[in-house]
Amino acid sequence: MSEALIQRIKQLETELEKLKSQLKESSEAGDDTHLKSSLPDGNTTSSISNSKKGKKAAKDRPFDFSAHPRRHVALRLAYLGWAYQGFAVQENTDNTVEARLFEALLKTRLIQERQSSNYHRCGRTDKGVSAFSQVITIDLRSTQFCGGLGITLPENVDVSTKNKTSGSELPYVKMLNRVLPQDIRILDWAPVAEGFSARFDCQSRTYRYYFPRGCLDVALMADAAKRYEGTHDFRNICKMDVGNGVLQFERTILSASVKPAQHVSGENEYDLFIFEIKGLAFLYHQVRCMMALLLMIGQKLEAPEIIDQLLDVQTNPRKPQYSMAVDYPLVLYECHFEGLNWQQENEEVNLVLSTLQQHWTQSAVKAHLLQGMIQGLEAIGGASSNHCWLVEGTRQRNYKPLLERPCCESLESRINHFVKRGRLEREEGENGGEMVHRGKRSKHSHSSPGLPDPSDVLTSKNTADHNAEV
Repeated sequence: MSEALIQRIKQLETELEKLKSQLKESSEAGDDTHLKSSLPDGNTTSSISNSKKGKKAAKDRPFDFSAHPRRHVALRLAYLGWAYQGFAVQENTDNTVEARLFEALLKTRLIQERQSSNYHRCGRTDKGVSAFSQVITIDLRSTQFCGGLGITLPENVDVSTKNKTSGSELPYVKMLNRVLPQDIRILDWAPVAEGFSARFDCQSRTYRYYFPRGCLDVALMADAAKRYEGTHDFRNICKMDVGNGVLQFERTILSASVKPAQHVSGENEYDLFIFEIKGLAFLYHQVRCMMALLLMIGQKLEAPEIIDQLLDVQTNPRKPQYSMAVDYPLVLYECHFEGLNWQQENEEVNLVLSTLQQHWTQSAVKAHLLQGMIQGLEAIGGASSNHCWLVEGTRQRNYKPLLERPCCESLESRINHFVKRGRLEREEGENGGEMVHRGKRSKHSHSSPGLPDPSDVLTSKNTADHNAEV
């Protein structure tokens, strides 16, 4: 090797050590911009360092929500509730639909925090219950500086910015569906006025409960379901949630029916039927208790008149003890609102359809597989069961009629119990009447499953609330 080449190698090694020393010093000082010109062409060490620092700085820098408009919107979502502990956030678990929803809203930076998001839900669903059309209203980050329905502009916004033409709104559905679990899907959104509430502006709520014909007399069930229609006191057909201030149990049912889920011919015991109930508002576990009674009637364990008798709270002021129907066949089918302009994104609709088709394929194949096993056993002489498994604890053998069973506490007894515990308080109302209202309450009690929000507090003279609890 020539002396000149050896000298050149040593010179390059010295320069390299010098550059390394400069890079180290620059990194410690937090400024490596002066190395850009000293590095040889094609050496990207400095630019990589700058890029990493830039990403870290952007990650650490808080998002400035005050620089963006906010828009009050309605979001319509569907979810399969079988794997969740209900819709509403709870103290004792984070496995709720609402918890996953707020994780997505925070991750996409559509909201800064729940407390300031002006959030309302149309209704709660209990553990295991699904929804085809749950609706929430909330303030989301927006791009619309020129204003519009539901838009609130940031304070001290520049006039030129305010008057500039805004582009399209943020793709809310796409943003959220990319980070939500596959069994929770946003369907569409609608701009709404600032004071619009998913809870208080809902015109009606419709629930569906799916069940197989089995041994049931569905015609008798359909006749009995009509007895729910009208305005009644449902204290014997719900869970009385007195400890959380629900003291009034009168609700209005607009329609109730039992019908086939699809076209049926003959009397196939595997045909599916639907109990559909539409009302202004519902009580805690009301629909599942209604369905439990229909299933008893369908098995001819009770006569349809049992519904009239339980709705007569003067004659029967205390609820007989019975198990409600299981949770997984129940779905919040529709929340009806007037005048909303739902914005759909075709690409997202197709993706949601694809996801649901995958769920259906797996479930349908499993259902037919099970049916094949059942038919195989029946073919070799197995006796089919005439027990309805959708009601927990009901057996035809040794069945005891409802009105002969032990009863739960009366409403007045429960009120007295919670007054003594300090959960409720009594005070004198107008014209010398007595009023009962919520007493002490934990700061998180509004997020308990199926329980009222603070604004649900009722007195004994209230006529109705707007809560939907099932």
